[in-house]
Amino acid sequence: MPQPARRLEVFTESVIREMTRLSNRHGSINLAQGFPDFNPPEALIDALAVAIRGPFHQYAVTWGAPRFRQALALKHQHFTGLEMDPDRHLVVTCGSTEAMMVSMMTACDPGDKVIVFSPFYENYAADAILTGAIPVHVPLHAPDFTFDREELRRAFAAGAKAIVICNPANPSGKVFTRDELLYIAGLAEEYDAFVLMDEVYEHIVYAPHEHTYFATLPGMWERTLTCGSLSKTYSITGWRLGHVIAPEHLISRARKVHDFLTVGAAAPLQEAAVTALQFPDSYYTDLQREYDVKRDLFLGYLRQTGLPFTEPQGAYYTLLNISSLGFKTDTAAAEWMTREVGITGVPGSSFFREPEHRYIRFHFAKKNETLKAAGEKFLAGLKRG
Repeated sequence: MPQPARRLEVFTESVIREMTRLSNRHGSINLAQGFPDFNPPEALIDALAVAIRGPFHQYAVTWGAPRFRQALALKHQHFTGLEMDPDRHLVVTCGSTEAMMVSMMTACDPGDKVIVFSPFYENYAADAILTGAIPVHVPLHAPDFTFDREELRRAFAAGAKAIVICNPANPSGKVFTRDELLYIAGLAEEYDAFVLMDEVYEHIVYAPHEHTYFATLPGMWERTLTCGSLSKTYSITGWRLGHVIAPEHLISRARKVHDFLTVGAAAPLQEAAVTALQFPDSYYTDLQREYDVKRDLFLGYLRQTGLPFTEPQGAYYTLLNISSLGFKTDTAAAEWMTREVGITGVPGSSFFREPEHRYIRFHFAKKNETLKAAGEKFLAGLKRG
């Protein structure tokens, strides 16, 4: 019998989704897979009810329904100051997962090297391998998850075709400073590399930290493919609406990749989501206030456990250091917490290239009452354990 593709042996199925299955099996509180347990804004639900009865049941334009692209371009232009043409500068994808795959395949040929910071969202290395590219990992050093500038320079000098940056970062919660991004921009220009940005958490940034859109840095628009999503900002992870934003010479190629990967995102969902993209600035201010409360609430419980953890600068994840609990691996600790404590996180080792087993990643994109219940379980379970 013929053998399946060997590149599939290099990585596993998603550890995040596996932990969700384990959580479901044991009835634990799922703080592993980053989706909310609360509804999106009521106005968006109402818009979906209208759209689902409208004439939007067949294919939309492959690279995105016209009204959706127009609204997305205006929203992005508003927050970045970049002039956006909905017909030339973006392609709508089936979530940011496809957006990154499209970007990787647009930028890289088989055999090209792609720099990936470690820790990293698990899709990035897999995307590179599926593209036929070679991931080159550069560590972000805890507890602040800073990078060594000379180490990064050596990775570029070794012939990197592209670099992947998640900002704000999953799983570390790091928000790259403008100075750090300018340094990366200088290397990308010096070594003529693409920058593949994942900015899905652009609107979840905790003061005093600030988000810098990489494509707005001097000279970076022409070499940056920015991946975004509506999932986190509007609490609609199941709608799978993402996008790639880039200059026309890159988008014309990205559209070809997208067309043959998925054809197009769901037509009625694009129509409904126009409502969200037209929300006033107050929506984003209120969203940030809500996550300020959730972060403070959840981290308050973690402080009571006495275990060290990372304090996120952006996004909605924290890495809990469980090395003092006596488990041989983080996977064993995560499984024990699911079974015995009733809380599920993700073994941190799935995000690191290095042999790192000190952390479990938890997210706090949940109702406040869910976070309180999780916090009480933490305190009772760790005391009992």
